[in-house]
Formats: sequence, structure tokens, C-alpha cells
Amino acid sequence: MSKPHVIVGLSGGVDSSVTALLLKQQGYHVTGLFMKNWEDDDTYEYCSSKQDLIDAVSVADKIGIDIEAVNFSEEYKERVFTNFLEEYQAGRTPNPDILCNAEIKFKAFLNHAMSLGADLIATGHYAQVRENPIQPGNFQLLKADDGSKDQSYFLSRLNQAQLSKTLFPLGKYLKREVREIAREHGLINAEKKDSTGICFIGERPFQEFLQRYLPRQPGIMRTPEGKVVGEHEGLMYYTLGQRQGLKIGGSRDSNGEPWFVAGKDMVSNELIVVQGHDHPLLQSDGLTAGQLHWISGEQPRTNWVYAAKTRYRQPDAPCEVDAVNDVEATIRFGQHQWAITPGQSVVVYESNVCLGGGIINGAI
Repeated sequence: MSKPHVIVGLSGGVDSSVTALLLKQQGYHVTGLFMKNWEDDDTYEYCSSKQDLIDAVSVADKIGIDIEAVNFSEEYKERVFTNFLEEYQAGRTPNPDILCNAEIKFKAFLNHAMSLGADLIATGHYAQVRENPIQPGNFQLLKADDGSKDQSYFLSRLNQAQLSKTLFPLGKYLKREVREIAREHGLINAEKKDSTGICFIGERPFQEFLQRYLPRQPGIMRTPEGKVVGEHEGLMYYTLGQRQGLKIGGSRDSNGEPWFVAGKDMVSNELIVVQGHDHPLLQSDGLTAGQLHWISGEQPRTNWVYAAKTRYRQPDAPCEVDAVNDVEATIRFGQHQWAITPGQSVVVYESNVCLGGGIINGAI
């Protein structure tokens, strides 16, 4: 019997490199696939795809596997970047990494891999997948053992077909163990810095990048009581809870606390700001979400204690799903949540199993 053929998304980073190495050690027939997802302004200064490809080829040679490159930049622009701009223009704050996983890394990549004769695909994500022990044929997405690196939040829109063809070999490893494996096997990227943020933005100021596609639309910056305290550059450049870059000076009646974005009035083009991290307008005990996606294909139970995240780095927050249908879900939290942001994803968990979630419409 021939060995299962696994195509690994080989990015040039240490995680995907160790993924490929581990799978080869486990007896799989492994091929690497480097994905180029961004063409515009692809320079060493902001995007590192040229160096990443060099590193990926070096790793493939060291491990002894074939590698090819594929360009998904058109698919990325159509399926991810267009949505990214539309959401910001509407005053929301999207998470393109979640959409990229669903549309590019586990759709375009998966389809391409299958056309090349692969049995499975694998990536360097910190997550786990298993067949449901009490529901054979149904696959579950689980958190990684390394809680500080767990990426199940970004994978929450994957479906059964995608999970059934995917391996996450790093799900049982700590990040420091992954780097140690890379060192032991002489991989060129063992000490390579992890990529952060969105590739097409890179290290440049976010507003500077967005202004290339969404021109400035200045307006007033005011308090909830109507006092004008400054001017904003355009509502799309700000997100709820933002503190940096507001450029608001002190005033005689100022309480000395920092200013935060607390809301947007899209009709009058006004940015609403408040003082103090714990201001009531930044605190909410619930939210509504649309564009729902449940990994098992079944909606979660109402009046059942789950946990949820409304942003990636947030600790799990106990919650209940108050109401859910095919269009919208209402989620209530046991404690106030800070700066719940429209456009971001709420992801629901039952213990270490990721159930899915939706796109936040707003706080309640």
C-alpha cells in the first residue's frame, strides 16, 4: 500500500517547516506548497514573500521533499481583500485572517492539493482535529495544547469537508519544542521571527496603508454628551477601544484619563470618544452576531454554559447562547466584556472544542 500523500502549506516559517519534517518522519509522502497571496507592493520592506520562498525551498531541500509554488493573489484579492475594504468602509473592523483561512488556505489550497493527487493537506497552525468520539464521521476542531499559541479562533469557519482532509501536527507541541526540533535538524529558519499581523500591511502604519484604498473623510470627534474634542481623519481608520493615534489634547475639565474610541455615527460622520478604560460605553454583557457558521453543522444549545472570545488574545469568557437561528445569534456573558467590536468574530467553545461562531453585528 502506498503511503498517504500529504501536501504541506510551506510558508518559509519555522512552524510549517517542522510540520513537514514531522509528517515525513511519520511515514507520509510529503510535498511542500508555497502560496503567494499578495502581489501589490510586495517588497522586502513590507512583505517578505521573496525571502519566505527562499527559506521554504531551503527547508524542503534539507528535509528531502519536493516543493512547488502557486499564486493565489487573484483569489485573495477577490475573496478576502475586497471584503476587508468593504467592511472598513462600512465602519466595521474585519478579521481578514479568519476569512483567508476559510477561502484561501483551506479552500483554494485544498482544491489545488487535491488536483495534484494529495490525500490530505497540513499546515503549521496550532490546533487539533479529531473525529467526534460519539458521532463517527463528524470532525471536531480542538484547541492546541499550547494555550498561548492556540489558533483555533482563526480556524473557526472551517467546515466538515475541510477538516476531514486536514492535519495539524503541531497541536500537541509547545512553541519552544517546535523551535528545538528545528534546531536539532538544522533548519535554516529555526530562529526566524514569527510573522505577525496581515502580510499586505506589513510593519507600516495601518492608516497609511488604508488611505491608499479608502480616501480621508474628516469629521468631528465628540464625547457622548456632544462636546467636540477634536477631528478624525475618517471613521474607517478607527476601531472601538482604540487609544493610540487619537491626537486629543487635555482640557480644563479633563479627568486626566486617556481617551478611547467608543462609537461611530456613520450618518453624521462623527467619532464618539470617552475617557477611561472602564467607561460604561466600553462595557457590554452581550452581543448579536450574523454570518453564522457552526463546524458540526448543528446549532449550539441555548441556555447552556459555553465560553467565547470576541478577539484573539482575549481569555475565554463564560457565556450562554440566548437565542440562535439560521440568521443571527444572541450571546450573553457572565461578566462585562470590553469594547465588543462590529466586524470582529465571536467564537464559541465547549471545553476545548471550537464550535464555530459568527461576525459581530454589535453589542447589546
